[in-house]
Amino acid sequence: MLDAYLRQSVRNGSLGIIWPNGRQARYGEEHRPQVVVRLNGPLTPLKLALHPYLYLGEAYMDGSLRLERGTLWDLMDLLCKNLAGQRDGWLLRLARPMISSLTQHNSRRLARRHVAHHYDLSNKLYRLFLDKDLQYSCAYFKRPDLTLDAAQAAKKRHLIAKLQLQAGQRVLDIGCGWGGLALSVAEAANVEVLGITLSREQLEVARQRASEAGLSGRVKFKLMDFRDVKKDAFDRIVSVGMFEHVGAPNYAAFFEQIRKLLSPSGIAVLHAIGRMHGPSITSRWMQKYIFPGGYIPALSQVIPHVERCGLWLTDLEILRLHYAKTLRLWRERIQQSREAVEKLYDKRFCRMWEYYLVASEMSFRYAGFMVFQIQLAKAVGAVPLTRDYLFETERDVTPFFGFPTIDASAAVGVVAGFGG
Repeated sequence: MLDAYLRQSVRNGSLGIIWPNGRQARYGEEHRPQVVVRLNGPLTPLKLALHPYLYLGEAYMDGSLRLERGTLWDLMDLLCKNLAGQRDGWLLRLARPMISSLTQHNSRRLARRHVAHHYDLSNKLYRLFLDKDLQYSCAYFKRPDLTLDAAQAAKKRHLIAKLQLQAGQRVLDIGCGWGGLALSVAEAANVEVLGITLSREQLEVARQRASEAGLSGRVKFKLMDFRDVKKDAFDRIVSVGMFEHVGAPNYAAFFEQIRKLLSPSGIAVLHAIGRMHGPSITSRWMQKYIFPGGYIPALSQVIPHVERCGLWLTDLEILRLHYAKTLRLWRERIQQSREAVEKLYDKRFCRMWEYYLVASEMSFRYAGFMVFQIQLAKAVGAVPLTRDYLFETERDVTPFFGFPTIDASAAVGVVAGFGG
């Protein structure tokens, strides 16, 4: 089964397979294989044929798939180039509503458990591959030569520009991560910020950073579900890298909560991963090992809820390959720290994390993944009538934790990005 599938699918490039019985085969173009894979164990080929999106990752993790030539990135690049454009089959399309209901329910209890699975890993792990500010989401490469730290700072400037902050405002950061965005927002325009997270590990670091920065009076962090925020009015709401954990069954509740919490002249900015091919389901491997309960939506699943809750969609921006480059830099950094990761966990975890970063990068390069930034408002005139304000030149200064931010005097037209 696997042999027939590969002969049909691999057309560009060349793949070599060494089967468990020692037999060798070549697929694709007639030249020396770019990648050679050895399969161990009599059931490995059958598993890969029956459920490749689960067992490819598992086989790499447990060593039943080993690379004799090339890297995991080379293998995934070759496979994804050949499989790009394939759509879900009719059976999967029929089953999608039931699968979504079962895997994306995300009650308060499940949401906390799912967040803990990923975000309550050792903070030492994240410090090994993220930027200094611990931005765990798509960076913004205004120039292709930007460093990871500079691109993450640019993202924050871009997002803060969309918030149109003014001194004295109240800001809610939903899914605040380790606090980087909340602290940057507070510095940018002398505002008060409430950051909420479901990760105890992130909460501890965020509170410590606020204290060290002397911002505990204006920046508060709480362990809280977005559904449990009191109905206080916030002038600005921002959420970065959290919407992927909401689940499609909860989209109506999410945007209704945004509407209730936002002041009459308020602005909200949502930064999240999306897909261009329409609704689908999350990879079984990703659900099992990395993001239980996670889901990447199509905009066709998101925009109707914005319309129904009565908010203006005042700006929509699509970032395409920015996340692919971010993931590549994360992978390179963690590969350089592989020994340290093995000391924290083990070799199997290292292979799992490598597969996660490579597969995610390929999703943006070949599978139609992108990042969308949606700006929302209650009032039609809440934001400027043109987008020129997003690209006004801001003056960077060196803040307390070592990344560029905005001069507080530029409160109304500030340009900045995101954290989470």
